[in-house]
Amino acid sequence: MRGFIKFIREQGVMGLAIGFVLGASVAQLVNSLVNDIINPLIGLLLGRAQNLTDAYVMVGSAKVMWGHFIAVSIDFFVISLVIYFAVALLKITPKKK
Repeated sequence: MRGFIKFIREQGVMGLAIGFVLGASVAQLVNSLVNDIINPLIGLLLGRAQNLTDAYVMVGSAKVMWGHFIAVSIDFFVISLVIYFAVALLKITPKKK
């Protein structure tokens, strides 16, 4: 058991696990921000007061879900910004010698 604990400490597996859990939590937070706040506001601006993700256009018998695509794109953009600023913050933090 001591060998396993030593491996975890040396290899940073705990840090990786914590980062994974925090990353999933941040993703949920960003999804909520986009779906509950940003998308309804954009929907109001575009004349779709209900939900942007439900916006579509029929092309023949195909249903083109342009609203869902925009919502996913916004979600990706916000998550990218959060990751960018997190990495920038880590680079700014002075390293201990």
